[in-house]
Amino acid sequence: MGNCQVNTGIPFLDHMLHQISSHGLIDLDVQAVGDIEIDDHHTNEDVGITLGQALKQALGDRKGIVRFGHFLAPLDEALVQVVLDFSGRPHLSYGLEIPTQRVGNYDTQLVREFFVAVANNSLMTLHIRQLAGINSHHIIEAGFKAFARSLRMATEIDPRRVGEIPSSKGVLT
Repeated sequence: MGNCQVNTGIPFLDHMLHQISSHGLIDLDVQAVGDIEIDDHHTNEDVGITLGQALKQALGDRKGIVRFGHFLAPLDEALVQVVLDFSGRPHLSYGLEIPTQRVGNYDTQLVREFFVAVANNSLMTLHIRQLAGINSHHIIEAGFKAFARSLRMATEIDPRRVGEIPSSKGVLT
């Protein structure tokens, strides 16, 4: 759990995928080839789409999972909260205020694009809020770590609901 082999051609994205794997206890094997000679946008988005689709497929009808996850992650001066729900209704509420346009060569606008793709393709409701932070790298990494831990919480098996869909309606769509 938490084994990670990633190579997207985007070093900072690889670093963030390692956070998801390590802190979410999710095995990831991502080998992406994209048009990064143009820019990182399509590859970044495609990795988010693929991760979202993989989560949707792995969770199936979501029987037995906790469904909801939340976490506050600090990284030095940064503090980011993530709350998510595998509701079957995709939505992203994004509240990171990243002060620089780049971290290394990575365009920080792509953080939002990544999470839009994950939320839409996994059918999750996802809220990301920055509570503190001035360093762009710290803010983004705290966001990915909080996402990973929220994901871990939401996808764990609820021993009181084994085999049941975690919904009062009996269905998640």
